[in-house]
Amino acid sequence: MLLNCDLGESYGSWTMGQDANAMPYIDQANIACGFHAGDPLVMQQTLALAKQHNVMVGAHPAYPDLVGFGRRSMNCSAQEIVAFMHYQIAAMEGMAACQGLALSYVKPHGALYNDMMAKAPIRQAIMQAVSSYPTRMAASGLTNSPLKLMLQANAHAQEHLKQAQELRLELYFEAFADRCYEDDGSLMARSKSGAVLNHDAMLKQVQQLTQQGTITSASGNALHLKVDSLCVHGDNDAGIAAIQSIRQLMNNPSTSKA
Repeated sequence: MLLNCDLGESYGSWTMGQDANAMPYIDQANIACGFHAGDPLVMQQTLALAKQHNVMVGAHPAYPDLVGFGRRSMNCSAQEIVAFMHYQIAAMEGMAACQGLALSYVKPHGALYNDMMAKAPIRQAIMQAVSSYPTRMAASGLTNSPLKLMLQANAHAQEHLKQAQELRLELYFEAFADRCYEDDGSLMARSKSGAVLNHDAMLKQVQQLTQQGTITSASGNALHLKVDSLCVHGDNDAGIAAIQSIRQLMNNPSTSKA
């Protein structure tokens, strides 16, 4: 199981997250493409960090909502979604190619991610955008493998897998280290008490997922989830400490006391 983290979300003089501290401990960097956060210089610097630490690079596209940090849903047509997805993926792929890096996958951000999980037409448009994206950068001489799409592991995973297979699209299913789950595999709303796990509860959940392939829901049911990647957050000192603990736990699951 891999570790992924949303990075490159600074913008101009505004600093978001602790990218340099998070990068050494993760496997996949979801890098903002400029629509909700990030700018060309931040993208360049984040890609350089990924290259330094041999971290897989993913595009982190969003609705065109810089003011709202991509957290507001927008009423976009399928054609618009495909277009702004291609625009952002192309920007990230081009910036990566300038440093000799190949883009590997796409993980939507914020409201676009939530809408993808909740609404089949939006999920179809996003899958169409990723599956139809060209896989060769002729100018750089790099030949990339087809891009994968990252989405949440939940009770509908088989349905989502079938939807992707019809487009010949490969998926990464992810879980969230610090979030409590409902019985259907969805994340508990942040407005509910206990939705965000404390450090000890988070490590216990990660250990259970690593060793048993399950997560215990808020009501006490064991959820069997197919998980390829675990999402962690490096927004502050506590987040970095959590990433370090999770990395250690995953490297030594049998000896951890979490």
